[in-house]
Amino acid sequence: MIKRETYMRRIRPFINTDLIKVMTGIRRCGKSVMLELIKEELRASGVSPEQFISINFENLSFSHLQSAESLHDEIMRRAAGIPGRAYLFFDEIQEVKEWEKCVNSLRVSIDCDIYITGSNATLLSGELATHLGGRYVEFVIYPFSFAEFLELYRSVVPDASVQKCFQQYLLSGGMPYLANVRYADEPSRQYLFDLFHSVQLKDVVKRNKIRDVNLLERIIAYVMGNVGNTFSATSLSKFLKKEQRAVAPETILNYIKYCCDAYLFYQVKRQDLQGKQILSSHEKYYLADHGIREAVFGGNMRDIQLVLENIIYLELLRRGYEVTVGKAGEKEIDFVCSKRGEKLYVQAAYLLASDETVQREFGVYEAVRDNFPKYVVSLDEFDMSRNGIKHRNIRDFLLMEEWT
Repeated sequence: MIKRETYMRRIRPFINTDLIKVMTGIRRCGKSVMLELIKEELRASGVSPEQFISINFENLSFSHLQSAESLHDEIMRRAAGIPGRAYLFFDEIQEVKEWEKCVNSLRVSIDCDIYITGSNATLLSGELATHLGGRYVEFVIYPFSFAEFLELYRSVVPDASVQKCFQQYLLSGGMPYLANVRYADEPSRQYLFDLFHSVQLKDVVKRNKIRDVNLLERIIAYVMGNVGNTFSATSLSKFLKKEQRAVAPETILNYIKYCCDAYLFYQVKRQDLQGKQILSSHEKYYLADHGIREAVFGGNMRDIQLVLENIIYLELLRRGYEVTVGKAGEKEIDFVCSKRGEKLYVQAAYLLASDETVQREFGVYEAVRDNFPKYVVSLDEFDMSRNGIKHRNIRDFLLMEEWT
């Protein structure tokens, strides 16, 4: 079990506080493992496993607890037999109707420490904000970073070079379960393909009561094919019209939002770096896991520039950055990243194979006059840093502890 210290460092300060710890992210990204890691930490600190109450609501054995009242009654009954504090672990809590009322009541009724996971971004909106406003802390869990993948892949293929591991990462992505099938091509592809359909059916279609599943599939295929490219709902509407599907841009935006809520896609807005405002059209979208793209859509090696961007974007999110696409005059910087007043700029490229490419990728920074770190990241092995702009091989960039 990978220790996932990046997340544990953030969660640790909140263990044994009365704030509800909420872990969200796409299905199968490792949220349940995070609960196990927290339990491990608690046991090491002297907490008895008898104080744990764990329920996974995807397990049919607990289907009778999928209402706020029944769950509340069950926990109150079980907690009464626990000496000292009860530790509550609720996995995929969104399956419980009005769960937030139950969780808030437990928080105030008994001495407990609560941890929950869910596969939908709307978990923490609307009603929940009313019941739990200011009383929870959220941690978004992502599929494995390259550093985590490297550790796990080498437990399967001990002698693999960093280059070989990265080649595998480009195709497999970071879903934790793939180590169980030893990253074999066909089982990995089958697992990711089935996972994708599970997310599409359970977290998008059923949750949002979508009737036109064919339209949803076409929109998802378009977004997957255009990962990292800017496009608008209007341009997608025109594309679908050519395929004899008349669809309003508003419907397209709704369907894409449902996919973002299920953590399948992430939307990145564009920012005018000179005017400082967020631009209202032509966003970019990236996938929660590029391995899913290879399994469902194919072409990761053909579209390697876009896949490298996808990998870098997710790494920026993992490290806690807020990310926008930067527009500076006619030029566009792939990622403008902010965290606690600090900034970082990242331009992603496949290979800096010609003087023209070098000039284009480094030249995007000409209009940016501040002194924050600026990177060009590519697959090139030689360092081409110049004019204060740092060039890094993508493997090295992903494995760096600090970007300074």
